[in-house]
Amino acid sequence: MHWFWIDRITVFESQKRAESVKMVTLAEDHLHDHFRFVPMMPGSLIIEGIAQTAGLLLHEAKGYKEKVVLAKIPKFTFHHVDVRPGDALNYKVQLETFSEAGGVASAWAYRNGELIAEGELMFAHLGSEFSDQSLFADGDMVQMMRLLRVFEVAVAADGSKICDPEQ
Repeated sequence: MHWFWIDRITVFESQKRAESVKMVTLAEDHLHDHFRFVPMMPGSLIIEGIAQTAGLLLHEAKGYKEKVVLAKIPKFTFHHVDVRPGDALNYKVQLETFSEAGGVASAWAYRNGELIAEGELMFAHLGSEFSDQSLFADGDMVQMMRLLRVFEVAVAADGSKICDPEQ
């Protein structure tokens, strides 16, 4: 995966919920092109950060075998969109439903502790007809979970620690 819209996973409860952090900095190229001289993080990238958080939760729930994609955003409301360099974003997602076909997650975004957005995201597991297509290389999602330190905070439904599948 080329673009990461979260910096770290802080809470990860298998098949239940996850939380992540994104620190917005001037070092990010997209901020310089969005509004000239008024760097602001676009709402679409906030949704993508939330989707990455929820997608990792669904990916782990399927034993790291299924390709998970954001399929639909049935509802999403922004209360404030002026996210600027120096702001800390916290994303919270909760799985509402989870099945063989995919899942639905409720989601909230906070800027420096203030609720700025909330909504619902729908995800799909891609079937075997997509197994030969390279959306992600094998192991990319697990590697992303390592990078975001998921295995440092991840717990299973029974409260036991979730370990890196390759260690």
